[in-house]
Amino acid sequence: MARLLYLECSPHAGRSGSARLLRPILDEAGASGLRVTTRSLAETALEPISTGYAQAITASDQRHDDVLACSGQLIDELEHSDGVLISTPMHNFTVPAALKLWIDYVLRVGRTFVATPAGKIGLLQDKPVLVLVRSGGVCTGDDARQPDFLTPYLRHVLHTIGIRNVQFSYLAGRQPPEHAWADARRSVLSLLDTLSSTGASA
Repeated sequence: MARLLYLECSPHAGRSGSARLLRPILDEAGASGLRVTTRSLAETALEPISTGYAQAITASDQRHDDVLACSGQLIDELEHSDGVLISTPMHNFTVPAALKLWIDYVLRVGRTFVATPAGKIGLLQDKPVLVLVRSGGVCTGDDARQPDFLTPYLRHVLHTIGIRNVQFSYLAGRQPPEHAWADARRSVLSLLDTLSSTGASA
């Protein structure tokens, strides 16, 4: 049975336009056998990075440090999934604070990547990731009117931990056009089809 990790990053949580698009699709997929783990980073906010955590991740033995429990749970959710769906707004040209905090817990030396003289090498298995981006202004293509630091940053973050199969779909503007919603829906269904094939062959 395939497993999907769904990260909902909007401060509006289930009331966001993206969530209203995704919820029925994911409910139907769940009824068909897909195991969906939903983590709403707005409804269940992560604790800020503490001094204790900063000290623990540089300690020689991290295995039994309770302060790493949250990081371990988030990494386990990611590691045990067959695919990931990230629904996020673009805040001030990049990822929102809630998603940045998740990244800070998941990017962990010795656990999700190792540092080498040639650079960082990811330790997680590659898997399909779809990032659904909601932005107030157009940030892609010839009509872009604002910079997009979210896409290259998030792509690099995921590459760092070993995940390279990353696709993006954009819902831009205060009222995204119908074709943008249709494209987003097709992208989500394509991801779910891929996971269904993964589950069938497992």
